[in-house]
Amino acid sequence: MLILHGYWRSSAAYRVRIVLNLLDLTHEHRSVHLVKNGGEQHSDDYDALNPSHLVPTLEDKTKYHPVIISQSMAIIEYLDEVFGDSCLIGRTAVERAQIRALAQDICCDIHPLNNLRVVQHLGDIASFEAAEKAQWMRHWMTIGFDALEQKLSQSAGTYCVGNELSLVDVCLIPQLYNAHRFGVSLAQYPTIAAIEKRCLALPAFADAVPEKQADAS
Repeated sequence: MLILHGYWRSSAAYRVRIVLNLLDLTHEHRSVHLVKNGGEQHSDDYDALNPSHLVPTLEDKTKYHPVIISQSMAIIEYLDEVFGDSCLIGRTAVERAQIRALAQDICCDIHPLNNLRVVQHLGDIASFEAAEKAQWMRHWMTIGFDALEQKLSQSAGTYCVGNELSLVDVCLIPQLYNAHRFGVSLAQYPTIAAIEKRCLALPAFADAVPEKQADAS
């Protein structure tokens, strides 16, 4: 049994849902609401599972002895290696490096600055109101997308790297969900916008969108 502990609006959990769908893996979803009750990620039960108090966390009780994996990128690579054919990470050393670099542009440079706990802390230490928090998020997403558009204009075919889906597409679509949510226009990013349209036409991506999740609220 695969158990995904996540939150419907978490970008990191969204990435993993896409991969579970791409690999057609049956799994159980256990909601960890990041806002209700002071944040269920801080509960004693979840602390025992993931002391970082972040989502997602994957429990795998299928092929091996039970394993617990945190960090979405590690979870994705694990799923792709164990249940897929590692196609999301690339076939050659050069392709793997390119895919990982682009994925990290999103997951290490753009996403962390938009993370819920970072934005909450801005309210605590600088008294940021909602509009100021949204401006912060748009600022960092725009800087990231400016560079990413240039890179993808060189690497993209049908998808981010050539004509096959990769880890980059899996990371990009959840970040674009955040962009739309906070009012970042994709008009100046034609490559990114075209890739988004193609990905969201695929059932694996369409079925993973936050609003379709059972804990969406």
